[in-house]
Amino acid sequence: MNFTKVKQIWQAKDLRQDLFFVLGLLLVFRILAHIPVPGVDVSGLKDYFAGNQIMGLLNIFTGGGLKNFSVVMLGVGPYITASIIFQLLTMVVPRIEEMSKEGERGQHKINQWTRLATVPLAMLQAYATMIFLSRQGGPGINLLGALSPMQLITAIISIACGTVFLMWIGELISERKIGNGISILIFAGIVSSLPQAILQAWSDISANPGAWSQYLIFLIIALITIAAIVFITEGQRNIPISYARQAIGSRLYGGSKSHLPLRINQAGMIPIIFAISIILFPSVIAQFFVGAKSLWLSHASQFIIDLFKNQVFYGIFYFLLVVGFTYFYTAIIFQPNQIAENLQKQGGFIPGVRPGRETSVYLNRTMNRIVLAGALFLGIIALLPILMQQAAGFSMVVGGASMLIVVGVVIEMVKQIDSQLIMRHYEGI
Repeated sequence: MNFTKVKQIWQAKDLRQDLFFVLGLLLVFRILAHIPVPGVDVSGLKDYFAGNQIMGLLNIFTGGGLKNFSVVMLGVGPYITASIIFQLLTMVVPRIEEMSKEGERGQHKINQWTRLATVPLAMLQAYATMIFLSRQGGPGINLLGALSPMQLITAIISIACGTVFLMWIGELISERKIGNGISILIFAGIVSSLPQAILQAWSDISANPGAWSQYLIFLIIALITIAAIVFITEGQRNIPISYARQAIGSRLYGGSKSHLPLRINQAGMIPIIFAISIILFPSVIAQFFVGAKSLWLSHASQFIIDLFKNQVFYGIFYFLLVVGFTYFYTAIIFQPNQIAENLQKQGGFIPGVRPGRETSVYLNRTMNRIVLAGALFLGIIALLPILMQQAAGFSMVVGGASMLIVVGVVIEMVKQIDSQLIMRHYEGI
Protein backbone atom coordinates (compact mmCIF):
# COMPACT_ATOMS: atom_id res chain seq x y z
CA MET A 1 0.00 0.00 0.00
CA ASN A 2 1.75 3.20 -1.22
CA PHE A 3 1.44 6.79 -0.03
CA THR A 4 -1.28 7.55 -2.59
CA LYS A 5 -3.48 4.82 -1.09
CA VAL A 6 -2.86 6.18 2.42
CA LYS A 7 -3.91 9.63 1.20
CA GLN A 8 -7.08 8.17 -0.37
CA ILE A 9 -7.93 6.39 2.88
CA TRP A 10 -7.49 9.61 4.86
CA GLN A 11 -9.67 11.56 2.44
CA ALA A 12 -12.50 8.99 2.64
CA LYS A 13 -14.19 10.20 5.82
CA ASP A 14 -16.25 7.08 6.59
CA LEU A 15 -13.28 4.76 5.95
CA ARG A 16 -11.07 6.93 8.14
CA GLN A 17 -13.68 6.79 10.91
CA ASP A 18 -13.89 3.00 10.58
CA LEU A 19 -10.12 2.68 11.01
CA PHE A 20 -10.11 4.91 14.10
CA PHE A 21 -13.06 2.94 15.50
CA VAL A 22 -11.16 -0.35 15.04
CA LEU A 23 -8.02 1.13 16.61
CA GLY A 24 -10.12 2.25 19.59
CA LEU A 25 -11.50 -1.27 20.08
CA LEU A 26 -8.00 -2.73 19.84
CA LEU A 27 -6.88 -0.27 22.53
CA VAL A 28 -9.69 -1.55 24.77
CA PHE A 29 -8.47 -5.10 24.12
CA ARG A 30 -4.91 -4.17 25.12
CA ILE A 31 -6.15 -2.55 28.34
CA LEU A 32 -8.17 -5.65 29.22
CA ALA A 33 -5.09 -7.84 28.63
CA HIS A 34 -3.48 -6.17 31.66
CA ILE A 35 -6.46 -6.45 34.05
CA PRO A 36 -5.78 -9.57 36.19
CA VAL A 37 -8.38 -12.08 37.26
CA PRO A 38 -9.53 -11.32 40.84
CA GLY A 39 -7.86 -13.29 43.64
CA VAL A 40 -5.09 -14.90 41.54
CA ASP A 41 -1.37 -14.53 42.29
CA VAL A 42 0.49 -14.65 38.97
CA SER A 43 4.02 -13.83 40.14
CA GLY A 44 5.33 -17.33 39.30
CA LEU A 45 3.87 -17.57 35.78
CA LYS A 46 6.44 -15.46 33.92
CA ASP A 47 9.31 -17.96 34.22
CA TYR A 48 7.03 -20.87 33.34
CA PHE A 49 5.82 -19.26 30.09
CA ALA A 50 9.38 -18.31 29.15
CA GLY A 51 10.46 -21.95 29.30
CA ASN A 52 7.42 -23.63 27.71
CA GLN A 53 7.22 -23.60 23.89
CA ILE A 54 3.48 -24.31 23.47
CA MET A 55 2.23 -22.15 26.34
CA GLY A 56 4.49 -19.34 25.11
CA LEU A 57 2.82 -19.58 21.69
CA LEU A 58 -0.65 -19.52 23.24
CA ASN A 59 0.39 -16.52 25.32
CA ILE A 60 1.40 -14.66 22.13
CA PHE A 61 -2.00 -15.43 20.56
CA THR A 62 -3.74 -13.87 23.58
CA GLY A 63 -1.52 -10.78 23.49
CA GLY A 64 0.14 -11.61 26.80
CA GLY A 65 -3.24 -12.08 28.48
CA LEU A 66 -2.45 -15.66 29.50
CA LYS A 67 0.87 -14.80 31.17
CA ASN A 68 -0.78 -11.85 32.94
CA PHE A 69 -3.72 -14.12 33.81
CA SER A 70 -6.03 -11.33 32.69
CA VAL A 71 -9.78 -11.44 32.22
CA VAL A 72 -9.16 -12.03 28.49
CA MET A 73 -6.55 -14.75 29.09
CA LEU A 74 -8.31 -17.16 26.70
CA GLY A 75 -8.53 -14.60 23.91
CA VAL A 76 -11.04 -15.69 21.25
CA GLY A 77 -9.96 -19.34 21.53
CA PRO A 78 -13.32 -20.69 22.80
CA TYR A 79 -15.17 -18.86 20.00
CA ILE A 80 -12.81 -20.34 17.39
CA THR A 81 -13.34 -23.78 18.92
CA ALA A 82 -17.13 -23.33 18.79
CA SER A 83 -16.89 -22.20 15.15
CA ILE A 84 -14.83 -25.25 14.23
CA ILE A 85 -17.30 -27.56 16.02
CA PHE A 86 -20.23 -26.16 14.04
CA GLN A 87 -18.28 -26.38 10.79
CA LEU A 88 -17.75 -30.06 11.51
CA LEU A 89 -21.40 -30.52 12.51
CA THR A 90 -22.42 -28.96 9.20
CA MET A 91 -20.78 -31.92 7.48
CA VAL A 92 -22.32 -34.57 9.75
CA VAL A 93 -25.76 -33.31 10.82
CA PRO A 94 -28.19 -33.02 7.84
CA ARG A 95 -30.37 -30.44 9.62
CA ILE A 96 -27.45 -28.05 10.16
CA GLU A 97 -26.22 -28.68 6.61
CA GLU A 98 -29.64 -27.70 5.22
CA MET A 99 -29.66 -24.62 7.43
CA SER A 100 -26.22 -23.54 6.12
CA LYS A 101 -27.67 -23.59 2.58
CA GLU A 102 -30.59 -21.31 3.50
CA GLY A 103 -28.53 -18.20 2.91
CA GLU A 104 -28.25 -15.32 5.33
CA ARG A 105 -31.10 -16.50 7.58
CA GLY A 106 -29.60 -19.96 8.11
CA GLN A 107 -26.10 -18.58 8.61
CA HIS A 108 -27.44 -16.12 11.20
CA LYS A 109 -28.96 -18.99 13.16
CA ILE A 110 -25.73 -21.02 13.09
CA ASN A 111 -23.78 -17.93 14.21
CA GLN A 112 -26.18 -17.52 17.12
CA TRP A 113 -25.65 -21.12 18.19
CA THR A 114 -21.89 -20.60 17.90
CA ARG A 115 -22.06 -17.61 20.25
CA LEU A 116 -24.12 -19.57 22.79
CA ALA A 117 -21.72 -22.53 22.65
CA THR A 118 -18.80 -20.18 23.31
CA VAL A 119 -19.96 -19.50 26.89
CA PRO A 120 -19.80 -23.08 28.31
CA LEU A 121 -16.63 -23.74 26.29
CA ALA A 122 -15.01 -20.64 27.79
CA MET A 123 -15.97 -21.69 31.33
CA LEU A 124 -14.71 -25.24 30.79
CA GLN A 125 -11.47 -24.05 29.21
CA ALA A 126 -10.95 -21.48 31.99
CA TYR A 127 -11.29 -24.16 34.66
CA ALA A 128 -8.99 -26.59 32.82
CA THR A 129 -6.37 -23.88 32.24
CA MET A 130 -6.40 -22.84 35.89
CA ILE A 131 -6.02 -26.42 37.09
CA PHE A 132 -3.27 -27.07 34.54
CA LEU A 133 -1.27 -23.96 35.43
CA SER A 134 -1.68 -24.44 39.17
CA ARG A 135 0.12 -27.80 38.92
CA GLN A 136 3.09 -26.67 36.83
CA GLY A 137 5.25 -25.45 39.69
CA GLY A 138 6.23 -28.91 40.89
CA PRO A 139 5.14 -30.93 43.96
CA GLY A 140 3.57 -28.75 46.63
CA ILE A 141 3.90 -25.55 44.53
CA ASN A 142 0.83 -23.76 43.19
CA LEU A 143 1.71 -21.15 40.56
CA LEU A 144 -1.65 -19.41 41.02
CA GLY A 145 -1.68 -19.45 44.81
CA ALA A 146 -4.35 -20.96 47.02
CA LEU A 147 -7.87 -20.24 45.72
CA SER A 148 -11.06 -20.67 47.70
CA PRO A 149 -14.10 -22.20 45.92
CA MET A 150 -15.68 -18.72 45.68
CA GLN A 151 -12.51 -17.24 44.19
CA LEU A 152 -12.35 -20.08 41.67
CA ILE A 153 -15.98 -19.51 40.59
CA THR A 154 -15.40 -15.74 40.35
CA ALA A 155 -12.28 -16.28 38.25
CA ILE A 156 -14.07 -18.66 35.85
CA ILE A 157 -17.01 -16.26 35.39
CA SER A 158 -14.64 -13.30 34.86
CA ILE A 159 -12.63 -15.19 32.22
CA ALA A 160 -15.79 -16.35 30.41
CA CYS A 161 -17.14 -12.77 30.38
CA GLY A 162 -13.81 -11.56 28.98
CA THR A 163 -14.04 -14.06 26.11
CA VAL A 164 -17.65 -13.08 25.31
CA PHE A 165 -16.66 -9.40 25.37
CA LEU A 166 -13.81 -10.06 22.91
CA MET A 167 -16.22 -12.03 20.70
CA TRP A 168 -18.51 -8.98 20.63
CA ILE A 169 -15.60 -6.65 19.84
CA GLY A 170 -14.54 -8.98 17.01
CA GLU A 171 -18.02 -8.82 15.48
CA LEU A 172 -18.07 -5.01 15.75
CA ILE A 173 -14.76 -4.90 13.87
CA SER A 174 -16.05 -7.28 11.19
CA GLU A 175 -19.05 -4.99 10.60
CA ARG A 176 -16.66 -2.23 9.50
CA LYS A 177 -15.58 -4.43 6.56
CA ILE A 178 -11.86 -3.83 6.78
CA GLY A 179 -11.01 -7.39 7.81
CA ASN A 180 -12.16 -10.32 9.92
CA GLY A 181 -12.59 -9.08 13.49
CA ILE A 182 -11.46 -12.29 15.18
CA SER A 183 -8.32 -12.48 13.02
CA ILE A 184 -7.54 -8.81 13.70
CA LEU A 185 -7.77 -9.41 17.47
CA ILE A 186 -5.30 -12.31 17.20
CA PHE A 187 -3.12 -10.11 14.98
CA ALA A 188 -3.17 -7.33 17.59
CA GLY A 189 -2.21 -9.80 20.31
CA ILE A 190 0.82 -10.97 18.34
CA VAL A 191 1.96 -7.50 17.27
CA SER A 192 1.68 -6.21 20.86
CA SER A 193 4.64 -8.41 21.83
CA LEU A 194 6.96 -6.85 19.21
CA PRO A 195 7.95 -3.64 21.10
CA GLN A 196 9.03 -5.65 24.14
CA ALA A 197 10.92 -8.09 21.88
CA ILE A 198 12.73 -5.20 20.15
CA LEU A 199 13.69 -3.66 23.50
CA GLN A 200 14.94 -7.04 24.69
CA ALA A 201 17.01 -7.44 21.51
CA TRP A 202 18.50 -3.97 21.96
CA SER A 203 19.32 -4.75 25.59
CA ASP A 204 21.00 -8.02 24.62
CA ILE A 205 23.10 -6.35 21.90
CA SER A 206 24.09 -3.53 24.29
CA ALA A 207 25.18 -6.04 26.95
CA ASN A 208 26.83 -8.40 24.46
CA PRO A 209 27.85 -6.82 21.11
CA GLY A 210 28.49 -10.30 19.68
CA ALA A 211 24.76 -11.04 19.89
CA TRP A 212 24.02 -8.82 16.87
CA SER A 213 24.98 -11.67 14.53
CA GLN A 214 22.20 -13.90 15.93
CA TYR A 215 19.61 -11.17 15.51
CA LEU A 216 20.87 -10.50 11.99
CA ILE A 217 20.39 -14.18 11.16
CA PHE A 218 16.90 -14.02 12.67
CA LEU A 219 16.06 -10.93 10.60
CA ILE A 220 17.18 -12.62 7.37
CA ILE A 221 15.20 -15.78 8.21
CA ALA A 222 12.18 -13.66 9.14
CA LEU A 223 12.26 -11.82 5.80
CA ILE A 224 12.62 -15.09 3.87
CA THR A 225 9.77 -16.61 5.90
CA ILE A 226 7.49 -13.62 5.24
CA ALA A 227 8.24 -13.80 1.51
CA ALA A 228 7.47 -17.54 1.52
CA ILE A 229 4.22 -16.97 3.46
CA VAL A 230 3.07 -14.32 0.97
CA PHE A 231 3.94 -16.65 -1.92
CA ILE A 232 2.05 -19.62 -0.46
CA THR A 233 -0.89 -17.54 0.81
CA GLU A 234 -1.41 -15.92 -2.58
CA GLY A 235 -0.47 -19.04 -4.54
CA GLN A 236 -3.25 -20.78 -6.42
CA ARG A 237 -3.85 -23.01 -9.42
CA ASN A 238 -6.44 -21.78 -11.88
CA ILE A 239 -8.58 -24.57 -13.35
CA PRO A 240 -9.96 -23.43 -16.76
CA ILE A 241 -13.76 -23.41 -16.98
CA SER A 242 -15.71 -23.12 -20.24
CA TYR A 243 -19.43 -22.38 -20.49
CA ALA A 244 -21.43 -23.91 -23.34
CA ARG A 245 -23.48 -21.69 -25.61
CA GLN A 246 -27.24 -21.79 -25.15
CA ALA A 247 -29.75 -20.91 -27.85
CA ILE A 248 -32.69 -18.90 -26.52
CA GLY A 249 -34.97 -18.00 -29.42
CA SER A 250 -32.85 -16.65 -32.24
CA ARG A 251 -29.98 -15.57 -30.00
CA LEU A 252 -26.97 -17.42 -28.59
CA TYR A 253 -25.93 -16.84 -24.97
CA GLY A 254 -22.88 -18.03 -23.04
CA GLY A 255 -19.76 -19.46 -24.58
CA SER A 256 -17.53 -17.57 -22.14
CA LYS A 257 -14.39 -18.80 -20.41
CA SER A 258 -13.40 -18.42 -16.80
CA HIS A 259 -11.30 -20.23 -14.19
CA LEU A 260 -11.72 -21.91 -10.80
CA PRO A 261 -8.97 -20.83 -8.35
CA LEU A 262 -7.66 -23.61 -6.06
CA ARG A 263 -5.55 -22.08 -3.29
CA ILE A 264 -2.43 -23.85 -2.05
CA ASN A 265 -3.28 -23.10 1.58
CA GLN A 266 -7.05 -23.54 1.78
CA ALA A 267 -7.03 -24.22 5.53
CA GLY A 268 -5.18 -21.08 6.64
CA MET A 269 -4.10 -21.13 10.30
CA ILE A 270 -6.74 -23.64 11.48
CA PRO A 271 -4.52 -26.79 11.26
CA ILE A 272 -1.92 -25.25 13.61
CA ILE A 273 -4.65 -24.27 16.09
CA PHE A 274 -6.02 -27.83 15.92
CA ALA A 275 -2.54 -29.29 16.43
CA ILE A 276 -1.79 -27.10 19.46
CA SER A 277 -5.09 -28.15 21.07
CA ILE A 278 -4.33 -31.84 20.54
CA ILE A 279 -0.77 -31.54 21.84
CA LEU A 280 -1.93 -29.76 24.99
CA PHE A 281 -4.69 -32.28 25.69
CA PRO A 282 -2.60 -35.34 26.80
CA SER A 283 -0.41 -33.23 29.12
CA VAL A 284 -3.43 -31.51 30.66
CA ILE A 285 -5.20 -34.84 31.31
CA ALA A 286 -2.00 -36.43 32.65
CA GLN A 287 -1.61 -33.63 35.19
CA PHE A 288 -4.83 -34.77 36.88
CA PHE A 289 -3.48 -38.30 37.45
CA VAL A 290 0.15 -37.66 38.42
CA GLY A 291 -0.74 -37.85 42.10
CA ALA A 292 -3.05 -40.88 41.71
CA LYS A 293 -2.87 -43.60 44.36
CA SER A 294 -2.55 -46.25 41.68
CA LEU A 295 1.18 -46.61 40.99
CA TRP A 296 0.85 -47.60 37.32
CA LEU A 297 -1.51 -44.70 36.59
CA SER A 298 0.83 -42.23 38.27
CA HIS A 299 3.85 -43.56 36.36
CA ALA A 300 1.94 -43.58 33.04
CA SER A 301 0.88 -39.96 33.58
CA GLN A 302 4.43 -38.89 34.37
CA PHE A 303 5.68 -40.77 31.29
CA ILE A 304 3.22 -38.86 29.08
CA ILE A 305 4.29 -35.53 30.58
CA ASP A 306 8.00 -36.31 30.08
CA LEU A 307 7.32 -37.61 26.55
CA PHE A 308 5.72 -34.36 25.44
CA LYS A 309 8.61 -32.39 26.95
CA ASN A 310 10.98 -34.25 24.60
CA GLN A 311 11.73 -31.85 21.73
CA VAL A 312 12.25 -34.59 19.12
CA PHE A 313 8.97 -36.38 19.87
CA TYR A 314 7.13 -33.07 20.23
CA GLY A 315 8.48 -31.79 16.89
CA ILE A 316 7.65 -34.96 14.90
CA PHE A 317 4.18 -35.30 16.46
CA TYR A 318 3.44 -31.60 15.96
CA PHE A 319 4.50 -31.74 12.29
CA LEU A 320 2.38 -34.84 11.56
CA LEU A 321 -0.64 -33.30 13.27
CA VAL A 322 -0.37 -30.07 11.25
CA VAL A 323 -0.03 -31.97 7.96
CA GLY A 324 -2.90 -34.32 8.84
CA PHE A 325 -5.24 -31.54 9.96
CA THR A 326 -4.45 -29.53 6.80
CA TYR A 327 -5.80 -32.40 4.68
CA PHE A 328 -8.70 -32.94 7.10
CA TYR A 329 -9.85 -29.31 7.21
CA THR A 330 -9.39 -28.84 3.45
CA ALA A 331 -11.62 -31.89 2.90
CA ILE A 332 -14.28 -30.18 5.02
CA ILE A 333 -14.29 -26.77 3.36
CA PHE A 334 -13.57 -27.92 -0.20
CA GLN A 335 -16.50 -29.87 -1.66
CA PRO A 336 -15.66 -31.12 -5.19
CA ASN A 337 -19.08 -32.84 -5.56
CA GLN A 338 -20.92 -29.60 -4.86
CA ILE A 339 -18.65 -27.59 -7.17
CA ALA A 340 -19.08 -30.13 -9.98
CA GLU A 341 -22.85 -30.07 -9.50
CA ASN A 342 -22.99 -26.26 -9.59
CA LEU A 343 -20.82 -26.14 -12.72
CA GLN A 344 -23.08 -28.63 -14.47
CA LYS A 345 -26.19 -26.63 -13.55
CA GLN A 346 -24.63 -23.46 -14.96
CA GLY A 347 -23.53 -25.18 -18.17
CA GLY A 348 -19.85 -25.02 -17.24
CA PHE A 349 -17.24 -27.72 -17.72
CA ILE A 350 -13.50 -28.29 -17.49
CA PRO A 351 -12.05 -28.84 -20.99
CA GLY A 352 -11.17 -32.50 -21.49
CA VAL A 353 -13.16 -33.64 -18.41
CA ARG A 354 -16.74 -34.92 -18.47
CA PRO A 355 -19.24 -32.96 -16.36
CA GLY A 356 -20.55 -34.57 -13.18
CA ARG A 357 -18.69 -37.33 -11.37
CA GLU A 358 -15.52 -37.17 -13.49
CA THR A 359 -15.24 -33.44 -12.77
CA SER A 360 -15.58 -34.13 -9.05
CA VAL A 361 -12.86 -36.83 -9.18
CA TYR A 362 -10.57 -34.53 -11.17
CA LEU A 363 -11.01 -31.62 -8.73
CA ASN A 364 -10.47 -33.89 -5.71
CA ARG A 365 -7.28 -35.39 -7.20
CA THR A 366 -5.93 -31.96 -8.17
CA MET A 367 -6.71 -30.48 -4.77
CA ASN A 368 -4.96 -33.33 -2.94
CA ARG A 369 -1.78 -32.66 -4.91
CA ILE A 370 -1.93 -28.93 -4.25
CA VAL A 371 -2.66 -29.40 -0.53
CA LEU A 372 0.52 -31.46 -0.11
CA ALA A 373 2.65 -28.37 -0.72
CA GLY A 374 0.47 -26.28 1.62
CA ALA A 375 0.50 -28.95 4.35
CA LEU A 376 4.29 -29.39 4.26
CA PHE A 377 4.71 -25.61 4.32
CA LEU A 378 2.44 -25.23 7.36
CA GLY A 379 4.28 -28.05 9.13
CA ILE A 380 7.66 -26.39 8.56
CA ILE A 381 6.28 -23.00 9.62
CA ALA A 382 4.94 -24.53 12.86
CA LEU A 383 8.32 -26.13 13.62
CA LEU A 384 10.41 -23.10 12.68
CA PRO A 385 11.15 -22.01 16.29
CA ILE A 386 12.25 -25.55 17.24
CA LEU A 387 14.36 -25.91 14.10
CA MET A 388 16.09 -22.60 14.76
CA GLN A 389 16.69 -23.54 18.39
CA GLN A 390 18.34 -26.79 17.37
CA ALA A 391 20.26 -25.46 14.35
CA ALA A 392 21.40 -22.00 15.47
CA GLY A 393 21.03 -22.30 19.24
CA PHE A 394 18.75 -19.31 19.76
CA SER A 395 15.03 -18.79 20.08
CA MET A 396 13.07 -16.81 17.51
CA VAL A 397 11.55 -13.58 18.78
CA VAL A 398 8.38 -14.26 16.77
CA GLY A 399 7.48 -17.80 15.69
CA GLY A 400 6.59 -18.91 12.17
CA ALA A 401 2.95 -19.49 13.14
CA SER A 402 2.70 -15.92 14.41
CA MET A 403 4.23 -14.60 11.18
CA LEU A 404 1.69 -16.62 9.20
CA ILE A 405 -1.20 -14.96 11.03
CA VAL A 406 0.27 -11.45 10.83
CA VAL A 407 1.00 -11.67 7.10
CA GLY A 408 -2.37 -13.29 6.34
CA VAL A 409 -4.32 -10.63 8.26
CA VAL A 410 -2.37 -7.77 6.66
CA ILE A 411 -2.99 -9.18 3.16
CA GLU A 412 -6.72 -9.56 3.89
CA MET A 413 -7.01 -6.04 5.33
CA VAL A 414 -5.19 -4.49 2.36
CA LYS A 415 -7.48 -6.34 -0.07
CA GLN A 416 -10.66 -5.22 1.72
CA ILE A 417 -9.50 -1.61 1.99
CA ASP A 418 -8.53 -1.65 -1.70
CA SER A 419 -11.97 -2.99 -2.63
CA GLN A 420 -13.64 -0.18 -0.65
CA LEU A 421 -11.46 2.43 -2.36
CA ILE A 422 -12.29 0.96 -5.78
CA MET A 423 -16.00 0.99 -4.92
CA ARG A 424 -15.78 4.67 -3.92
CA HIS A 425 -13.94 5.43 -7.17
CA TYR A 426 -16.77 3.91 -9.24
CA GLU A 427 -19.42 5.70 -7.17
CA GLY A 428 -17.56 9.00 -7.52
CA ILE A 429 -17.20 9.46 -3.76
